[in-house]
Amino acid sequence: MSQSTNKALKKPTSETNMVKSLAKGVSHSPRKVSEVAALVRNRTVADALVILSHTPRRSAVAVSKAIASAKANAEHNHNLKPDTLRITEITVTAGPRIKRFRPAAHGRALPFQRKTSHIRVIVTGDERQKKNAAVTTASKAASVSEPKSATAKASAKKKPAANKAATKESK
Repeated sequence: MSQSTNKALKKPTSETNMVKSLAKGVSHSPRKVSEVAALVRNRTVADALVILSHTPRRSAVAVSKAIASAKANAEHNHNLKPDTLRITEITVTAGPRIKRFRPAAHGRALPFQRKTSHIRVIVTGDERQKKNAAVTTASKAASVSEPKSATAKASAKKKPAANKAATKESK
């Protein structure tokens, strides 16, 4: 019974075309980055990039780079249509903290932490139609297996002689 329920809970085929992008060690606070990420969650990639280009926050640049990377991965590595790409998940987690000290009054040093974050973007979309591979491989096989015609062989033999004559005339 548990196997049949697992089959019923399978994700739709559109989500099998998931493409991931990670931006690790971004030097912005996770809280500030997650505010910007919330603006573009569950939107199309094109809309998200337009929104982020008009968002007056420093972390908008880092989020837009992560989304642009996911878009490029989807187009070039996974053969997805760029017009159908949608952000299904965008998460921001805390990265390593860098410990620093700030000078204070009376010669003291006060500790503080520079916070970093990791941005994870998952994009889904429709796959491009594959070109008819059977026709192209059949035409390549036919062109390879065909022997050269007698006229093609004869013209190939004449070309070096013509080149020798041209070099003698130029001297």
